[in-house]
This record gives sequence, structure tokens and C-alpha cells, in this order.
Amino acid sequence: MLLQLDKNNSQVLTLIGTLKGQQGLYDEALEHLSRSLKLNPRQAFALNSQGNVLRLLNLPAKALACYDKAIALQPGFCEAYGNRGIALEDLGRFQEAIANYDRAIALKPDNAEAYCRRGHALEELQRPLEALDSYCKAIAVRPDFSDAYQYRLILLRNLDRHDEALQDYERLMRFDPGRPYLPGEYLAQKMDLCLWDGFHRDCERLRNMVETGAKAATPFSFLKIPGSPAAQLRCARTYAVHKYPPAEKPLWRGERYRHDRIRVGYFSSDFCDHATAYLMAELFERHDRSQFEVFGFSFGRPAEDEMRARLSQSFEHFLDIYRLSDPSAAQRAKDLEIDIAIDLKGFTRDARPRLFALRPAPIQVNYLGFPATMGAPYIDYIVADHTLIPPHQTGAYAEKIVFLPHTYQPNDTRRRIAEAPLSRRDAGLPENGFVFCCFNNSFKITPDLFDIWMGLLRQIEGSVLWLLATHPSACRNLRREAQARGVSSDRLIFAPKLALADHLARCRLADLSLDTFHCNAHTTASDALWAGVPVLTCPGQTFASRVAASLVKAVGLPELIAGSPEDYESVALRLARNGEALRALRERLARNRLTHPLFDIALFTRHLEAAYLAMSERHKRGEAPDHIDVASLV
Repeated sequence: MLLQLDKNNSQVLTLIGTLKGQQGLYDEALEHLSRSLKLNPRQAFALNSQGNVLRLLNLPAKALACYDKAIALQPGFCEAYGNRGIALEDLGRFQEAIANYDRAIALKPDNAEAYCRRGHALEELQRPLEALDSYCKAIAVRPDFSDAYQYRLILLRNLDRHDEALQDYERLMRFDPGRPYLPGEYLAQKMDLCLWDGFHRDCERLRNMVETGAKAATPFSFLKIPGSPAAQLRCARTYAVHKYPPAEKPLWRGERYRHDRIRVGYFSSDFCDHATAYLMAELFERHDRSQFEVFGFSFGRPAEDEMRARLSQSFEHFLDIYRLSDPSAAQRAKDLEIDIAIDLKGFTRDARPRLFALRPAPIQVNYLGFPATMGAPYIDYIVADHTLIPPHQTGAYAEKIVFLPHTYQPNDTRRRIAEAPLSRRDAGLPENGFVFCCFNNSFKITPDLFDIWMGLLRQIEGSVLWLLATHPSACRNLRREAQARGVSSDRLIFAPKLALADHLARCRLADLSLDTFHCNAHTTASDALWAGVPVLTCPGQTFASRVAASLVKAVGLPELIAGSPEDYESVALRLARNGEALRALRERLARNRLTHPLFDIALFTRHLEAAYLAMSERHKRGEAPDHIDVASLV
């Protein structure tokens, strides 16, 4: 109404432009703000608002120029200093960003937002304890500041201070229970600590919320609980639409590339001493360079370990894009004309799905890192096998499915097993007695499974359960749960984390590896099989709950796939009581390890490359993505 009365009122134009920006109507916002500034260029508030819109449009350098002008006009403009800090962060200039947050705090000592952003910048500079202090100061001046709690609890988790993180989750549940994805993240944190009070009730509540379309859980937290592929698809779609919708103007817009070789780009934050690298290193090295030009796009923090050095040499082109924004990184991939972009992270920690939402490549693939559908229209394929995704479940995946002939998982046959002799005593195990083991992360252990494990210990005299020491509280809670089930807590033995070669060597001391139900062992299962330890599994409905079945089948031991929890317990008891049967199984595994597909990386590479060729040929013919059964191609 005011604008209709006076079309040349710069204050009205600024107000409308600011509101349009807050509503996400960025083009209209810039139009009004530009008109206002033409009428009166000396408006610090309008320049600040214009900078905010430009920053949200991923134009941080232009935004920075607006903030500079605003501050020149109004040197005490606290908000502009804070926004200038954010733009500097977007440009990777974190030390300068901190200086701007400090200036904003000096102008307004109770500036909780500036303290919070300062903490984020300090984290980027790998100064976590200073970042933690900054988040604490933000909360001190505003005790109900949800964003500060969110940042702080994530940092506490990364610092392995899980008990403190749980307290922050509980605070958020009290004063901001409607915060998106909080119920699922809270349950996941409790699972990390093996706190199972109300577990089944909480899982059911979470499933019901997801079914209604509520923003109740991130896809990664949701795949940890008992569920179905259809429910995971619903969760992923809700999350993708909310957090990572497809770009209105995708970078790739139908161009046809004419390359002599298919350009394959692998994107990950884990090109370092990490489980994904342990599996994939030899695959990268073995790619047929006559057909494929292979790129590695690393968006993880720079690392200086042995695996990083190996991987940087395994790609023809290794690009560190850690400091690039998502738009800049996606543009880099587009400029390089990547034909097939492989997302090795999905929705896991340190993932960057927004990069793929910008559609830098004509073919985009979800592979290995995230064992579920991403529910996003810009992800064309998911790599799997017929064990992971049975025919009746294909409709529960947003992607078209690539079925590899044996298993979806590659394995590096150069994984070294330490040769130094190791005894059970060295590992803190009893010299005699049956050793069940499970080196999965603690969140994968659930009360229904633990009931079975404790039943095994009660029935097999002198047996022990060997677990990974993840967090002291998780260990304490598992010991308490054992005692509640009539098992002495000293029959749970916790193994500290070791370098991979040493860990593989100690795995051999176990008699039988027991898989978890709802989220299986993945790399951990391959580690055990590579070390010669049989893995007993019981597949569920979901991708994540069927991985170990895929692996043991590919190594020729299908009898280790139980048909039910009762069968799982029965097989474990039989193997624990029948030493001859277990020896025969281990001997067969030792033979199969060198002859069966699971550890035949040359065969695996040919199969995966056949899938890439099939994707490329469909694209060249102008055909939409469709399911690909590689067995029919080779």
C-alpha cells in the first residue's frame, strides 16, 4: 500500500526488499533494494540487506562489498560486522571472519549470534576448545539459544564427549522439542551410549512421525533403527526436499560431452585413513585408464597420513575442494565436464549433498558411504546387488538400481595384517574359552540383539564377548546391561582402537564374529573375513541390515546367513559347541578368501566399470536412467 502511494520512497523499498529476502524471493528482493539504493545510495541498512541476499545467492564476494559500504557509512553497525564475518567464512577467510565477530561483540557484548558464528569459524581453523568456549559464551548470554546448543553438541560429539552432548540434546528436547530432526538425533545419541531406556517406544514413535512426513529424523539417524526401505525413502525425501532441494538452475543443462574416455569423479571427505578408503583404494588404482579418466574430489579436512598419500597417487586428477563452497566445487566439476559423479558420502557425517543438488554432472550416483536411498531426484543410481535389494523392494528406492553380480562392496587386497605374534593374553582375552566378537560401533548394538548375546554367554561356559571400546560410558552401560541379564560384567572385554594392520592381526584371536541386526557390520565384516574369522549375520529388510549377508555370500559361506534371530542364536551355539564344525568353516574361509568374488578386486573393478559403461551408453542414446543388471552385460 505504501509503495503504491509513493513509488520513490527509498525507505519503503528497503523494507519491502528486506522482507522479500527473508521470504526467499531473492530476485524481487534485489530489485527493490537496487531501486532504493539508486534513490539514496547512503543507506547502510539497505546495503546490509542487499549483502544478505547476495550471500544467500552464494555470491559472498559481492555480499562482502555491500557490507564494506554499509560499515563505511555507519562504523558502529554491529549487524553488518556479523554478516561480514559470515561472508568471509563463505570465502574461506576464517581468521578475518573471527576479527569481524570480535568487533560485533565489542559493539554488543551480549551478541549471542556473533559468539556462535565465531565458534564455527574457530572449528574451521581446527581450534575446537576455543570454539567450545565461544559456544558456551553464546549460551551464557542467551540460555535458550537453540542454534548454539546444536553447534556445541555436534562439537562435543566430535570430541568424543558424548555424555555432555547428550545433556545438550536433553536441554533442546525440553525447550525446543519441535526443532527439525531433533527426536532422531537424540535417539541416535542415546544409541551411541547404549542407553536403551524406552528404546522400542522411541523407535516406534520416530517411525510414526516419519510416516506422517514430519521432520523427525535425518536419514542417517533413521537408518540406525529397525525399519523398512519404504520408511527410509519417506524420511530421505522429506529431508532432501527440506534441506537439499534440486537447484532451480542446475549447472548441467543437457550438454553432450565428447570425451575419448568416460570422466568419472569420486567425491568424498574420506580420502584418508578411513573405512571407505580401506575398501576402495585398490579399485581407484585398477581402473582401466584406456576407458576411464578418474578424478578424486576431496572435501575433507586436509590429512597427512599414509592412505592419503596413496590415494592422491591413485587418481589421475586429485582435487582438494575442502575450502571451496558447494557452488564453487560443483562449478569446478562442471567445468571439468565430469560424466559420472559418484557421491561416496550420501547423508553421512561431513557429506555435501548440496553439491550434487546443483547437478554438476549428467549422471550422479549414490555409492558405498550411505547404505540407503537418498530420496533425491538429482541422484540417478544407487550401486547395490541382489542380496541388498531384493526384486520386491526396488520401488522403495528413489534411484535406479545397479545390481552388481556378487556384492556391491570392493575390497583392497593390499590391506596388510601385522605379522608380529599376538596371544590372547596380549589382547586381554582368556587363554581358554570361546571368544565371540563384534567390533561394530556401539550404536549398532540394540537391546533385542544384546538379549541373544547374553543368552549365548550364559549357555557357553567360559565364553566372552569381545567388543570395540568406543566410549567409556557406552562400555559402562553395556556392562550394566549384562549384569541385568544375569551375566558377569567381566565377561565383556573391550578392545581399544588400533591401527588397521594391528587390528586385523588381533581379529584372528576371535572364534566367531557376531553381526548386529538393524545396521550390519560393513567394513568391519570385511575386516573379519579378510583376517579369517567367520561372520554370522541375520539380514533384515533394509540395505544397511543386509550388507553382511552380501559379503558372506560372496565369500562362499551362505550357511552363515541366519533366517531369523532364533536361527542366529542356534547357529552361534552350534559353532561354539562343535569345534570341528568351526574349524572346517575357518579352513573353508581361508581357501575361499583367495578364490571367491569378495576379495577379487580385479573382477569387481570390471563389473563396476561395466555398470559405468552402461550408464554412459544410456545417456548417449538419450535414454533416462533405468535399472542395470551387470550380470547380463559381462
